[in-house]
Amino acid sequence: MLLSVENLGVKIGAVQPLEGIGFALDRGEILGLVGESGSGKSLTALACMGLLGLIGGQRLGTVAFDGVVQDEAGLARLRGRKIALITQNPMTALDPVQRVGEQIAVVARLHLGTTPAAARARTLDLMTQLRIPEAAAVADSYPHQLSGGMKQRIVIAMALAGEPELIIADEPTTALDVTVQAQIVQILGQLVRQRGLGLVLITHDMGVVAQVCDRVAVLYAGRLAETREVGDLFSAPRHPYSAALIACIPREGMAPGSLTGIPGAVPSVALYPPGCRFHPRCPRADALCATTPPPQGAFACHHPLEVPHG
Repeated sequence: MLLSVENLGVKIGAVQPLEGIGFALDRGEILGLVGESGSGKSLTALACMGLLGLIGGQRLGTVAFDGVVQDEAGLARLRGRKIALITQNPMTALDPVQRVGEQIAVVARLHLGTTPAAARARTLDLMTQLRIPEAAAVADSYPHQLSGGMKQRIVIAMALAGEPELIIADEPTTALDVTVQAQIVQILGQLVRQRGLGLVLITHDMGVVAQVCDRVAVLYAGRLAETREVGDLFSAPRHPYSAALIACIPREGMAPGSLTGIPGAVPSVALYPPGCRFHPRCPRADALCATTPPPQGAFACHHPLEVPHG
């Protein structure tokens, strides 16, 4: 197994915004981490990358890479070379005063020990694979000279330059228009299949999940609500929160005004309710849900939705 996460939690001071997270990912697979803003998706990414120190956080539970449990120092040694991160805002990931080609090449030099000439060749090869036209000219450009979609391709090339085995992509299409989003998602999917990489795709877009993911982990208020094969989740969600997220996906032929949302909002860490954390927003909740956390498993719900027959 390429990545195995067990009972993962995060503590920041006196609060614990994330707890009990578990999932696994092998080479050639794409796992979608989904949920509304504030569900804990980005915290999960930071914990898996060993970057909680940036926010003063402490990791609980275990993260194993290629069968070996890693502490923070171990994850630091793997970052860039074995595990790479694609951030959601390419402008904050790129140095505004350095040409983008050099920003890709330095990753290859640092993690692969290549010569400057070999790093330049690898840079242009990666840019071409990512469908960047006139790669040599673009490589000599500065970030402000490129479109949002082009900058995101550069960030992906930076992630790939060290030949990682695992990529964690934190909402990589958020700032892009719909057409460019589709292109980036397609590129990521092809890279995983062709290179045998593992990809954790963090997103709030269930449509993207349905398009490219093999399995899905649904997070809500710092806990796992459901973890299923993508086809099973979309055809027969068991957790009411999963079903509510799926119901928010626009569909062709929908009548105007028929698209629904989920009433309420994800609670802040200081206001996590007792019992099932989704119970204040759940139409199936009862007194048990309000007092007792549901058991963990493929779905964490006292009153799961029925599996349709036939």
